[in-house]
Amino acid sequence: MRIRLLLPFLVLPLTGACVAKTAWNVATAPVKAGGKVVDWTTTSQDEADRNYGRKMRKKEEREGKERRAWEKRCDGHPERDGCDRYDGYRAADDPE
Repeated sequence: MRIRLLLPFLVLPLTGACVAKTAWNVATAPVKAGGKVVDWTTTSQDEADRNYGRKMRKKEEREGKERRAWEKRCDGHPERDGCDRYDGYRAADDPE
């Protein structure tokens, strides 16, 4: 009989940390969720730099293709129409 009365008092210190940890997790969950939403909706500087680099590589690839086509078409024949100098697409001059 005495063991039944003492058992809850012996187990209580062992479960106290679990209850406190759970209460802490429940209390901080909204803050953590809000932080995740902000992370998902904003662009970090690293992401912005990576996206800008990808965009510029695509523009430079387009310029290279057009310039090679111009060189192939004109190939030492400046008398052809539009072959006096290259004035096609330039990635650096393209507005954002």
